[in-house]
Amino acid sequence: MDAHEHGAHGRPADGAPAARTPSARPGHPLHPGARRDARAGAAAPRAHATGAAGRAAHDRHAGHRVETFRARFWVALALTIPAVLYGHMLPAALGWHAPAFPGSQLVAPLLGAAVFLHGGQAFLAGAWRELAVRRPGMMTLVALAISVAFGFSAAVTLGYPGMPLWDELATLVTVMLLGHWIEMRSISRARGAHVGEHRDRGAQRAAAAARAARRRGGPGLDPASVMTGGGA
Repeated sequence: MDAHEHGAHGRPADGAPAARTPSARPGHPLHPGARRDARAGAAAPRAHATGAAGRAAHDRHAGHRVETFRARFWVALALTIPAVLYGHMLPAALGWHAPAFPGSQLVAPLLGAAVFLHGGQAFLAGAWRELAVRRPGMMTLVALAISVAFGFSAAVTLGYPGMPLWDELATLVTVMLLGHWIEMRSISRARGAHVGEHRDRGAQRAAAAARAARRRGGPGLDPASVMTGGGA
């Protein structure tokens, strides 16, 4: 009786199948496959968030071209220089006044408005796209600033009491165009470098697969077929 109880509660009797521990059952929390599934499930939200952030950055620059911002910047800079010379910032800061001529008081308003309409168009269109998807960002902020400056300056020019901001407006648009041009150029170069690195890695894998096939004595593999997933 004691031996029977010892066999029932201690080690299994001879010939009896060993009991499987809980950690050996698939799906158990201690099972290696379950741990891998748990890690994969935990990594999925992070990958989704990373992909969403990448799509948001791509959408923010949708329709933007480096050449467009470069051209707008140079035009805005050419118009901003005389607008600043005939505005109020330079005389107030340095006490120097540009040579006056008939109609010189309209130089800053006309050129400031031209910079807003030509250079600010990119920011206004970007703000419209951001607000259309209810995701205001930097474009919305810049568009709001230049629109307020333009409206206030126009009102002052037409008789509203205050100091017009035409030279400040032109300077702000020009600086923002320069910053966006540099940003777009950096993004374009980074994407080009990523594509080139991916292509180089694919070529290296194809060459390694071809060498391995030749060492095994089999027919050589076409590197192009390896890169595209095809066979020899």
